[in-house]
Amino acid sequence: WYQRRVRGLSFYTGVPDSLLQDFCAYVDDNLPPEQHVITANEGAAVAVASGYHFATGKIGIVYMQNSGFGNAVNPLLSLADPQVYSIPMLVFVGWRGEPGKKDEPQHIVQGKRMAGMLSSMSINYEVLPDYIEGAKEAIAGAVQHMKNRNSPFVFLVKRQTFLPYRKKETADSENYPLREQVLNILLDEAGRWDSFVCTTGFTSREMYELRVQRKEDHDRDFLTVGSMGHASAIAFGIALGKPSRQVVCVDGDGALLMHMGTLATIGTRKPKNFKHIILNNNAHESVGGQLTGAFSVDVPALAKSCGYTHVASASTEQEVREGIKKLLKESSGPALLEIKIRTGARANLGRPKHTPAQSKDLFMHFLRS
Repeated sequence: WYQRRVRGLSFYTGVPDSLLQDFCAYVDDNLPPEQHVITANEGAAVAVASGYHFATGKIGIVYMQNSGFGNAVNPLLSLADPQVYSIPMLVFVGWRGEPGKKDEPQHIVQGKRMAGMLSSMSINYEVLPDYIEGAKEAIAGAVQHMKNRNSPFVFLVKRQTFLPYRKKETADSENYPLREQVLNILLDEAGRWDSFVCTTGFTSREMYELRVQRKEDHDRDFLTVGSMGHASAIAFGIALGKPSRQVVCVDGDGALLMHMGTLATIGTRKPKNFKHIILNNNAHESVGGQLTGAFSVDVPALAKSCGYTHVASASTEQEVREGIKKLLKESSGPALLEIKIRTGARANLGRPKHTPAQSKDLFMHFLRS
């Protein structure tokens, strides 16, 4: 599978996924930049593949997790559909929450509806076979379908479909703190009535375990287990609804880039009780470590241009402690602190024991107390 291009299709674009981790790592390591683009969100990947087709007449390959498929629905229907611009593209979708498989609640909800969503959108799809002869035959059929109909074709990809591939090591700054160190400092400096909205992935999982280690309640934290990129909007809504409480959004660089327009919404409304922390490791760490490109973005300047009243950046433990203290205790919102961190999480990192509904109820009770 990895030894050759997919029947001459040589342009790849998408958002990394845990089930496609080996596929994504191989593509990232072995294709030149002009043939592979990691986009900020899944809808953008569909649009990039469309533009590539306009320019070359060739079919692009798009990849994503089914959790992010909702971001792609609009351009798949209003751009690529045969009744609109009729654009062929081969789409690989990691099938988290596949029926009959154990998974997290948010993935189970999405997984059992995935096939029905594709059918309702009149998009032809198959489950990608997990053996090479079957995969070759299925892809050949998909390519013929795309050429005949000029429309997208989707492969749902089950867990362990691709052979293991170890991504090449990338340069990392050992001087940057780890995410868990930063979260510990944040909890040290936080006030009793501060509430937290944590982005999806390792951040929420580490926050949960730190509360356990510190023997603290979980009711102050909303852990955004799905809805990547929307933690800041959730926190913004809380800040508007509860102006007497300080609300801290603990965000990631990939999540920030995915729905960056929320910065402008927050900056325009200027909630004084809204504080925004960006944990920037320049990587989609929890799904394989592919780069987000966030180290090339001036995040504080971006937030400032959107109307944030206070912005800063930190990259050492001392700067982090001083920056968090100033953010939480001395700055009026909306205020943002970018913290550059290195990749890495504990091998034994667990997952929250509360159900999402239980966590929501605890959090709402805290906000109303």
